[in-house]
Amino acid sequence: MQPAKAPEADRTPEVVPEPRPCAPWRLRSVEALPGARLKVVFADGSAGEVEMQSFLQGPKVDGSVFEALRDPAYFAKVRLVLGAVEWPNGADLAPDAMYEAIRARGAWTLE
Repeated sequence: MQPAKAPEADRTPEVVPEPRPCAPWRLRSVEALPGARLKVVFADGSAGEVEMQSFLQGPKVDGSVFEALRDPAYFAKVRLVLGAVEWPNGADLAPDAMYEAIRARGAWTLE
């Protein structure tokens, strides 16, 4: 009998082929822009910008997971994880609220 191998860590985000989100509010792409803004494209092709500058400068962010996003270099580390915007420290944004605001106004401004 052969010895059992130790199981690898759960690597769900690395599933091949990558899961394609089907809900229209799931994101297909995200790009960091100057001024704490994001350019986003959703699964249904809707696109717009997320404006975070005033939110990040506000006192509600002090001591929170979003405080690290004040650094432009860290803000630029944004990525998609299973159709949602996320940063390496776990900060994330609600894709459904983002989708509704962008569909209505073309942009989502966090305050």
